[in-house]
Amino acid sequence: MLDFIGNFLWLIVTGVLSIGGYVTMKKFVHRRLRFVDGVHRRGVPVLAGVAAWAVALPAAILPILNPITAILFGIGIGAGVAAGRREIKRLPSP
Repeated sequence: MLDFIGNFLWLIVTGVLSIGGYVTMKKFVHRRLRFVDGVHRRGVPVLAGVAAWAVALPAAILPILNPITAILFGIGIGAGVAAGRREIKRLPSP
């Protein structure tokens, strides 16, 4: 029973971190980085995702987190940057 609760808690924490990272980065790129030319380069989402993974990886020593959580967090950040870039491209030109 405790194993099930631990796995369920891990799933919730991982989901919140991944979805929260996605939404936060999408809003940040759309609002704050709208006029920054560097965000439109091809490898920026990958770079952001790898950087987020590298920052989150040391937290994997905690009992509720593991390296898979860090990987999914990095994927969420990278996908959020890519989605924010797409929203910027859809805006009308000033």
